[in-house]
Amino acid sequence: MNKKAYFYIDDTIWVLRDLTRTKPKSIFDTPLLKALKTAHDKYGTKVQLNLFYRTDSFYGNDEFTLADVTDAYKAEWEASSDWLKFAFHAKEEFPDYPHVNARYEDVFDLFKTIEKEVFRFAGEKSFTYATCPHWLPVSEAGVRALYDCGVRLMDITVGKVSEYDGNPDSLPYGHAARVMNNRQPETRVFTRESRDVAIMRSVCAYNHITDEQNVEKNTLGYITDEATGMKFKQYCTTCINLFGYDELEEEFGNYLENDYIGICDHEQYFYEDYFAYQPDYADKIYKMSEILTSNGFEFIFAEDLIK
Repeated sequence: MNKKAYFYIDDTIWVLRDLTRTKPKSIFDTPLLKALKTAHDKYGTKVQLNLFYRTDSFYGNDEFTLADVTDAYKAEWEASSDWLKFAFHAKEEFPDYPHVNARYEDVFDLFKTIEKEVFRFAGEKSFTYATCPHWLPVSEAGVRALYDCGVRLMDITVGKVSEYDGNPDSLPYGHAARVMNNRQPETRVFTRESRDVAIMRSVCAYNHITDEQNVEKNTLGYITDEATGMKFKQYCTTCINLFGYDELEEEFGNYLENDYIGICDHEQYFYEDYFAYQPDYADKIYKMSEILTSNGFEFIFAEDLIK
């Protein structure tokens, strides 16, 4: 079996808040983690949870941070680390593109803070160094910081690049301000291939390659950046929170001849009080897992690609 699948969930923090506050007997009595374990037990699904350090005030003033996470389940996390791991993502959900013009110390210190807390409550075996930064773009200084933290493989943006023309209306959601704040020479804009048309015009930074260069997208390979030593790979083949349950067969049918499929999801869509709640969230994970395993895919962690 040579075909590999990599599944990761971005924006993770609420599940740890709920676990800490409800104090169940097992981590897998928490609804989201229970669903992930069901997928693992039935299909061999492996899952990487990409962490925010804290909840965002956008959702209210009830702040929760990784420093608040209980360590009562450390042994259980460690026992599950062969299929369930944590990774660096960002400090919090907003602003968008938090690392696009980041200083070295900003990324280095935050990474080490998240790493330290995961080691405390889940053990070293539960942390992975294959990184998917929030919104993806990272400055050159930030990439060097990640490398110095032990990251050797990271996600990238891909698409046709152009210089930002200064027109704020050319970017959505006030993203023009993210281009300009502490702007670095490598910060530009690009055309993104996405079902979410609102972000087809997006911001990119050092970890960006053009479509023509992206020869490793559907393979087990990666591209090495000679200047930093970092290995770049476009992790995401498809994002299942952008598709309905009944669309998954057709969507994955486009990729079943690949050697590699990367599947992204986002934590917040699991929660009923989120404005875009998806009641079939768990069912889509089961369906995705069934489709891939029945077509000869084996689930891995991204770090396994460079071992």
